[in-house]
This record gives sequence, structure tokens and C-alpha cells, in this order.
Amino acid sequence: MSETITVKAVDRVEILTLQDNIIDMVAQDNSAVVQRAMPLVGLEVKKSILAEHGFSSLITVTVGDTSRSMLFDFGFSEHGAAFNADALGADLTRVEEMALSHGHLDHVGGISALVEKTGKKDIPLVLHPKAFRNPRFLKISDEFKIYFPAFTRSKAAAAGAAVVDTDKPYAMLDHAAAFLGEIPRITDFEQGAPNLFCEIDGEEQPDPFDDDSAIIFNVRDKGLVVVSGCAHSGIVNTVAHARKISGIQKVMAIMGGFHLAGLDEEKVVKPTIDALKAFNPTYIIPTHCTGRMAVQRIEKEMPSSFLLNMSGTRLTFSA
Repeated sequence: MSETITVKAVDRVEILTLQDNIIDMVAQDNSAVVQRAMPLVGLEVKKSILAEHGFSSLITVTVGDTSRSMLFDFGFSEHGAAFNADALGADLTRVEEMALSHGHLDHVGGISALVEKTGKKDIPLVLHPKAFRNPRFLKISDEFKIYFPAFTRSKAAAAGAAVVDTDKPYAMLDHAAAFLGEIPRITDFEQGAPNLFCEIDGEEQPDPFDDDSAIIFNVRDKGLVVVSGCAHSGIVNTVAHARKISGIQKVMAIMGGFHLAGLDEEKVVKPTIDALKAFNPTYIIPTHCTGRMAVQRIEKEMPSSFLLNMSGTRLTFSA
């Protein structure tokens, strides 16, 4: 039986994407803004920033007059997310805690530069202990394998992070947010990434991604905001676990990488979208590794809920 956790209701959750795979090419400069007015959510996109294959976000929760901030994931390159933070005027000195979705480079590569911009040391970094699993690699064939740079406890410490490793749900920002811990696999169509491997006890095997996790928030009277990194454990499994451990069934937003790129459209993408529709989220925001085809299909099948995300997008979910 999964452990439960209290996630306090907040008045507002603001998610500023410091790194995503695409950027807006319409805005002319950092002062030019593309806005789309929608009830309950504000959307702002700025240009003159970097897009990389990775994800990073600065998240601020507000209750009354009090706001608190955290970082979720850190992007791919050493300076990409930090460069964007400067371009967007993001105040990282307010960051109190951090969380990591899983141990791949495209989510942890920029940790040192982002922590440096906070001006702090020993910031709590919540992650699953298997985030430090190494080696991990993309297997093209038995002869051709692309190994990923190792993320280690010493690298986390050198970046200025104080590791909090847990496979259980974990409260953050005094229960205004929660890290989901290890996510049970309950669907039969979410099978992870078939070409991503690792070594466990010296044996090569498909990566089980037991370190893959997500974070959640509870917008007062509106429901859960679920934010994933890559959802290697399955975005449907992720949302189901979030509902179970929080006891909150209503879903306001599902955001993040859904890792549907390159997967079978009928065997994986279609049942995933059907299950997402059954959650009936107010907003659906696929990012990063979701894949162009899957993003287009989500937009087609969930047009009233769909929001396009990119580097520099600022989403504000309000009660």
C-alpha cells in the first residue's frame, strides 16, 4: 500500500520554464511577449533564450502574501538553463529547495550554474537514491552504445546540493509541494524506453527507471498540478500515483515530458492519451521528450485543455 502525504492547498503555482526543447520564434526580443488569455492560467513566452533537449523549471507557490520557490530539474548543458534564467530575469536567490526527476544528464547538467545563482550552499536536493545509478546508456546495437555522463553524490555535493534521497513521498516547502518518490507501474501500455539500458550488479539490462519521479501541488479548489521530468515510469502511472498518495482526485494540470517520442502510436500513444483524457485535467502541457507527433495528437484530441510550452514559458495556475 502506498504511503500518503498531505499536500496543502495553495492560492497560486507559477512555473517558469528555464529549459525546454523549443523556443518561440515570433517574439522579436526579450521585451516582446506573446500572451494568450485563459481563465485560471496566465501564459507568457519570451525569446532570445536557448532551447536544448532538456528540462528545467523555477516553481513558485503562493499562499496569501507569502511566496516560496524551488527548482525542479536543471537542463542539459552546463550553462543553458542559467543563461535563460538571466535572460528571463528569474530571481534564483529565493530558491529554498530543489528536486530532480531522474538521473539523466538532460535534467541535471546545469545544476552547478543554477545553484551558484542562488548564492547559497547545501540547498536540499530531493531525489530517488537510484538517480545515482551508473552506467546508463543508449543502446543502438550490441556494438554501438552511447554512455551518459555519470551523475554522482560527489557531483551533487560539489554543485552545492545537500542530497535528500528517498523512494517514498516527501513533503517539500512545508507541504506546499510533494515529491512522489518511486512510482508504481500499473498500466500495461507504459513500458518505458526500450533503447535505454543500464548495468545492475555488472549485468546489462533495460533501465527500470525506478528513480523516475515527479512533483505535485494542490491549487485550492482546483486540484492537483502534476509536473514530470520525462515520465519514464509512465505519465498515466505518475498521475494515478499522485492522486492515490495525496487523496486528491481532481486534476488541474498535467505538465512535463511524457516520453512518447518514437513510440508506437496505436499501442502506446493512443492509450496514453485516452487515459489522460479520463483524468479530465483542466490543462495538459506536454514538454521536452513528449515528441512532435504525440504533442500534435494531444492538441488535436484535447484542444480545450492543451497549452504549448517552451523555454521561457511562464504558467500561473490560480485558485
